[in-house]
Amino acid sequence: MTAVLPERPAATTAAHPAGCPCAPCEAAGTGAADLMARLAAVPGDRTAVVAGDLELSFAELRERAASFASGLAGLGVGPESVVALCLPRGADLVTAIIGTLTAGAAYLPVDPALPEERRRLLLTDSGADLVVTDRPVAGPAGPRTVTAGELTAGRGAAFAPVPVGPGALAYVIYTSGSTGRPKGVEIARGSASLLLRELEDEGAASGAARRVGWNASPSFDASVQQWVRLSRGDTLVMIDEETRRDPALLAAFVDDRGLTDLDITPSHAEPLLDLLTPDGGPRPLTLLVGGEAIGPALWDRLVEARRAGLLRAVNVYGPTECTVDATAGWIEEPGEPHIGAVLPGLRMRLLDERLAPVGPGEAGELYLAGPRIARGYRRGPHLTAQRFVADPFGAPGERMYRTGDRCRLLPDGRLVHLGRLDGQVKLRGHRIEVQEIEAALGRAGAAEAAVVLGEDAGGTPCLIAYHRGGDGEGLRTAVAAVLPAYMVPSAFVAVDRFATTPSGKLDRAALPARIEAAAPAGDPAGAGLGGRAEELIARVWAQVLGASSIGPDDNFFKLGGHSLLAIKLVSRVRAELSVALPVKAVYAHPRLRDLAAHIEELSAAADG
Repeated sequence: MTAVLPERPAATTAAHPAGCPCAPCEAAGTGAADLMARLAAVPGDRTAVVAGDLELSFAELRERAASFASGLAGLGVGPESVVALCLPRGADLVTAIIGTLTAGAAYLPVDPALPEERRRLLLTDSGADLVVTDRPVAGPAGPRTVTAGELTAGRGAAFAPVPVGPGALAYVIYTSGSTGRPKGVEIARGSASLLLRELEDEGAASGAARRVGWNASPSFDASVQQWVRLSRGDTLVMIDEETRRDPALLAAFVDDRGLTDLDITPSHAEPLLDLLTPDGGPRPLTLLVGGEAIGPALWDRLVEARRAGLLRAVNVYGPTECTVDATAGWIEEPGEPHIGAVLPGLRMRLLDERLAPVGPGEAGELYLAGPRIARGYRRGPHLTAQRFVADPFGAPGERMYRTGDRCRLLPDGRLVHLGRLDGQVKLRGHRIEVQEIEAALGRAGAAEAAVVLGEDAGGTPCLIAYHRGGDGEGLRTAVAAVLPAYMVPSAFVAVDRFATTPSGKLDRAALPARIEAAAPAGDPAGAGLGGRAEELIARVWAQVLGASSIGPDDNFFKLGGHSLLAIKLVSRVRAELSVALPVKAVYAHPRLRDLAAHIEELSAAADG
């Protein structure tokens, strides 16, 4: 026995909902009906999109998408064209994605929240043919820019998707790059169609008239497994930024909007579990948990919640290069967390450094092959050749993707994830190559830098940047101007020199993986606090941040606070002060005395 498993039997169309036009799927079981073909068959009176107070039926969505596609065609956009969508999460973004695919083209998500330099880099590197925004933009020469409104202005076009083959480009999503630059992953239409079919056959997308929350950034590939649900007739419910980062608001949103399915990272699932109730909404709620490892404690909590009828959770794992999800494992029994078994559109290889299969129960590097692996990296043939290698176990010309993940195969065919073999880390659902951050630090003035995934004083995972040369605050500002927020380290630690291995290389293992909170600028005894509210908030801050002393002028984020710690802070405030403090208040009032004054206002309003 080896750890090279045969491909799972092809799924059948019998698992699909009634009316699904999947007759074309019969060809050897290796294809799936195109997403746009399935979308065309959904009854028009069903609700397709809910975005705030706006609701679009499937008939309205198809009409808008047809107009959008017609506008693109008028600009010369068609198959293999790349349309950059610089739009926030909302109905316009959904229309733009469906409209781009209807035109036979591919979309590139460019989150408007990204720093300007990062957005410019994505447009340049991808060679985008067109940029779509939500407002007129004046700027330097580059790809033509139009607004979503301009493209949907002409109504009345029929929904007639341009026919393309399964190998046509569907989307390009950029991931962090080990070379210091992000790299664009090219995914084909057939791969995206297979993803939906396999989620259905796995039971992760099942039943009729489901209401699916769009929780992910459009620049994160988890968003794909959310919007593709439209093609099976599910309703896509957009979750605004304030709600998605506040567990209390998210729990209320799930119930108020009647969500049945939610994609979420483990970091955000944990606080949400404290707030979901058995009678709050459609139960059980289906949770697709992915983006980072699930710890044993959270695994057991999810098992308990399943047994209580609160939810059913599936652990999904997959690189962007393998079309979002490569494996799925239902969280049903306590014990060692696992990532489940490989999905049918992929074949698994567990290999050693000589590309030989490892024995039963042994650890090896995970390679994935099959029709769902990416076409390669956008305009990056050398990078493609490094990660997409010849499959020695497949037919001539077939490739496999080298994931860089170490795994162990359980006797029942499920996989246990054992960590990375390189400098890549996962944090709050985002894949990060620390070399890209280190390169940005070097450009910002650090003579030498090393970034590690560690823990803050409260035990929460975070990025720590060790640097020789350069000022910590200056480096933070410079890095934040060019990298997404999730790639900005929480702590910057200056060192005189770095430890090296006997071969002279930087010894990352010698860098502390845990940081203690920086000494506050205020009095070490906490003097200067005025009033009960400031004293109580200082105590909560000290607990969350692990600091020995907090002053009234200290800034939560400059003491090492970040989004997850802000969530913990809000939970403690609610528990100890009985004040429903929204997470956005921590961002609006990061200084202790200001936050305390805001809490006093909230308390007074509640008492009144």
